[in-house]
Amino acid sequence: QVQLVESGGGSVQAGGSLRLSCVASTTYSTYCMGWFRQAPGREREAVALIDSGGRTRPADVVKGRFTISQDNAKNTLYLQMDSLKPEDTAMYYCAARTWVGSCLDFSRRYDYWGQGTQVTVSS
Repeated sequence: QVQLVESGGGSVQAGGSLRLSCVASTTYSTYCMGWFRQAPGREREAVALIDSGGRTRPADVVKGRFTISQDNAKNTLYLQMDSLKPEDTAMYYCAARTWVGSCLDFSRRYDYWGQGTQVTVSS
């Protein structure tokens, strides 16, 4: 079992920045990690993925604005969000899955989820 705890959400005006954090109960080195989000009335979508080597894959809708990173020594995953837009408003979740295949595959199912942190962007 992996426990994930997110923090860093909040309310910000369009064009602003937030940094989300996710602390895991275990080392990230054997897991694929990612950030996901879900807005009211919409399906959950992948935001960005990362592998243990630090390679990343952001979703097209956030490319150039959001950056995923990790600090393995602290078992912490980050999502730096810049140039935020109202359409980025959602509950953001950190997720993990056992490392099988590529960690940068958006189609893979994730097994462990945090409780989520709300991000609200006003215009």
